[in-house]
Amino acid sequence: MRRQSRATAFVALLLLLISTGTTAQTPQAKKTIAEIRKELLQLPYYGVFDFIAFSYSKGTVTLQGYAYEGRLKTDAERAVKRASGVDQVVDKIEDLPSTLTDDDLRWKTYYAIYGDPFLSRYAPGGGALWGHQHAFEDEFHGLGPNRFPGTEPAGNYPIHIVVKNLHVTLLGVVDNDSDKDMAGIKATGAPGNMGMENELMIEKRKK
Repeated sequence: MRRQSRATAFVALLLLLISTGTTAQTPQAKKTIAEIRKELLQLPYYGVFDFIAFSYSKGTVTLQGYAYEGRLKTDAERAVKRASGVDQVVDKIEDLPSTLTDDDLRWKTYYAIYGDPFLSRYAPGGGALWGHQHAFEDEFHGLGPNRFPGTEPAGNYPIHIVVKNLHVTLLGVVDNDSDKDMAGIKATGAPGNMGMENELMIEKRKK
C-alpha cells in the first residue's frame, strides 16, 4: 500500500511538472536561459508589432514568432548566440509582409487597445509590467501561446499586435480574463480588421 501511494505521488508530481511547462534544470541551463531572455528583451528593434518566443534544450535554442521589423529575425538569432551554453540556434521567426493596409491596421489596433481607458495601464508609462517578465527568474517556463507550445514568450509589451493580410493576432500576457476580453473587443472593432485571434495569456493561470 505504501509503495502504491509513493508511486501515485510520483506520477502526480510528474504530471504537475509537465502541466506547468517547468522541469528541473541544471545551474548552467538556468544561467543560459536567463541570458537568452535578457538578450531578447534588449533587442533595440523589438517592438509591439513583433513577437518572439523561445525554447532551450541541450545547447539548442529554438526561436519562434513574428518579425515586423526587417532586421529583427537575424538580430534575434545573432543575439541569443551570445548567451553562454548556446551551441545552435533554430530560427523559425516569420518575417511579416509590409503593406500599407497592414501598417494602417497595426496602428489603428494599437490605439484602440492602448488608448482605451480600461487598458491604458498597459501602455508605455502606464504602470503595468509586461505580464510575465517580473515572474520569470531562473528556470524555463514553457507557457505557450497555443501556436507555439512549449515556448517561453519574451517581450517588453504586455499586448503584442501581429498583423498579417489584415488579420490580427494578440499575443502576450495580461492580468485577468476581463483585460483579455476587452483587448479582443477593441482589436475586432479596429477599422479594416478582417479577422482576429486572441491568444493573450492570463498571468494568474501561469502562477
